Amino acid sequence: MMRLDDNDDDVSLFDAEEDTGRGKSKKTKIKHPVASFFHLFFRMSAILVYLLCELLSSSFIACMVTIILFLSADFWTVKNITGRLMVGLRWWNQVDDDGKSHWVFESRKGNSKQPVSDSESRIFWLGLVVCPIIWVFFVFSTLFSFKIKWLAVVIMGVVLQGANLYGYVRCKVGSRTNLKNMATNYFGRQFLKQTMTNQEES
Repeated sequence: MMRLDDNDDDVSLFDAEEDTGRGKSKKTKIKHPVASFFHLFFRMSAILVYLLCELLSSSFIACMVTIILFLSADFWTVKNITGRLMVGLRWWNQVDDDGKSHWVFESRKGNSKQPVSDSESRIFWLGLVVCPIIWVFFVFSTLFSFKIKWLAVVIMGVVLQGANLYGYVRCKVGSRTNLKNMATNYFGRQFLKQTMTNQEES
């Protein structure tokens, strides 16, 4: 493992372009079924309890506590276990001897003895990206339906799942400057492609 302030080419977001020399069966096999299950279980359970809360219980407090427990279990599991096992990424905060706090973002090298499975990578990233989007949708639906008592719960869902998403995206693409450079390069390529298309048409 290495610190990822200067590393941006280790584990592909969906692993489409890496591990080309390895057998297809090793790439597509789910090597950590328990981790893959719990990667989705806690976050989907929190969403289902939120959606079905009025059917499951008449107690707002019981539903709120259950959702927060699922969200907390999901945050801990994804941050400490499934990211490391499924995609070879991890992030954490450490305090040095001077009392300064440092965020560390790490990635397993692409030529590791434990290659990342395509199937696990897709499960990991789809779960990591889709669920925070759902919680953001819940924030707006809570505001528009005036169910203000749920606002703290849905904001907690956005914060906990968004923190994991942010941490793992930083692990994948590197430092904040790398994120900026990646966005600039992407938009530059799109602009160049559009310009070339317009010239060919005219």
